[in-house]
Amino acid sequence: MEYYIKAERYLMENEEKQGGYLLVSNGLFGGFSETVPLGSDVIDWSGHIIAPGLFDTHIHGIKGYDIMDGTAEAVHEISKAILQLGVTRFLPTTLTSSKTDLNQAIVAITEAVRQGLAGAQSEGIFLEGPYFSEQHKGAQNSIYFRNPDYEEFQEIKRLSEGTIVKIALAPERENTLEFINNVSKDGVFVCIAHTDASHDCCKRAINVGAQNFVHLFNGMSGLHHRDPGVVGAALTNPNTFAELICDGFHVHPDIATLALRVKGDKLVLITDCMRAGLMPDGEYQLGEFTVVMKDGMARTETGSLAGSTLKLIDGVKNLKSWSSEPLYKIWHSASLSPAASIGKDMEFGSISSGKIADYVVLNEQLDVLATAVDGVVKYRRG
Repeated sequence: MEYYIKAERYLMENEEKQGGYLLVSNGLFGGFSETVPLGSDVIDWSGHIIAPGLFDTHIHGIKGYDIMDGTAEAVHEISKAILQLGVTRFLPTTLTSSKTDLNQAIVAITEAVRQGLAGAQSEGIFLEGPYFSEQHKGAQNSIYFRNPDYEEFQEIKRLSEGTIVKIALAPERENTLEFINNVSKDGVFVCIAHTDASHDCCKRAINVGAQNFVHLFNGMSGLHHRDPGVVGAALTNPNTFAELICDGFHVHPDIATLALRVKGDKLVLITDCMRAGLMPDGEYQLGEFTVVMKDGMARTETGSLAGSTLKLIDGVKNLKSWSSEPLYKIWHSASLSPAASIGKDMEFGSISSGKIADYVVLNEQLDVLATAVDGVVKYRRG
C-alpha cells in the first residue's frame, strides 16, 4: 500500500516542515515532497499537524485495566485505549508482586501479543521490580523485595519468550553490579528506581551497564549540593536516559523544564499510568494496594503517589506550555527518545525515510484526530 499525506505541518526528525506531501509506502515513511505524481492516492489532512506516534515505555494500565490483572484481555484493552491517545507503541509494565502473580502477568502479555494487538503495539515487557529497597518503595509492595538473582531472571525471561527488554532495580542491593553486567550483556536495558543509593553507587551501576533512571525525582534519594544522590547521578551523567512524569503532581513545572534543559534528548516522557486513567474519581487497585484517585491524582492509603492517571499526549502539552522549546523537540521526548532508550530509534519514533510509519494527526490544540500504526489508520476521532 502506498499513499501520500497532505497536511499543514509535519514534525520531522530534525525540524518542522510546512505544507507539502509525505510518502507512506508498505508501512514505512518515504520522502517528503512539494508535489506528488499524477494519480497518486492522497489522504488530505489539510490544516492539521502530522507527528510521529507516541511511545509509552512505562505504563501499568488504563480505563479500568491493569497489566497485573494477569489476563490477555487487559493487555488488549490497554492497547486499544492508548491508541486513541496517540500512543502507537508501549511497554507493558509489571509491579513488584508474588512470583505467581508476576508469572501470570507475563504469560498474559505474551499470549495477547501472539494473538495480535488491535491498537498500540508492544515492544517488550518492562519489569518494574522486584529488586527494590524499602526507603523509597512508593506503591511497590516491599514484602516481595529481594536481591537480584540472575537465575531467577532467566526463568522469567524464558517465560516471556525472550520479550523482556527493560528492568528496574535498586543498585545498593547485594549482587546488583554483577546482575546488571549479566542482563545488560543479554540485551536487557537496566534502570535505577525505588532506591536510596548513594551517588557513587549509582555511578558504579552505570559503569557496568545501567542506562536509565525511572520516574526522575520520584522513588529515589534527592539532590543535595554536598550529597548528589540518585537525582544527582541522573542529571550529571550525559549518557543516561531519565523518565519524567509531566502531570504537574509528580514534578514541579519549573523542575521539569530544568530536567529538559539538562537531559535534552535523553529525557523520556512517560505516564506510569495505572487503571484509574480515563476513569472517574474513586477507589482502585494497584497490585495489592487500594488507591484513591481524586482530581486526577492517585494515592495509596498512606498518602504515597501511586503511579498516575496521565495521558502521554497531556504530558507533551504540559511540557510544551512550561518550556520554550519548539514542539517537535518536546514531542520527540515522548516518541524518539523513548525509542532510543531501548535501542530502537533507527526503527521508529520519528518521521524519517525508512522508519515505521506510526503517526498521529493533530489539530492546533494538539488533540488527537487520528492514529496510524505501520501506515494503517486504526483510529479516527468520531
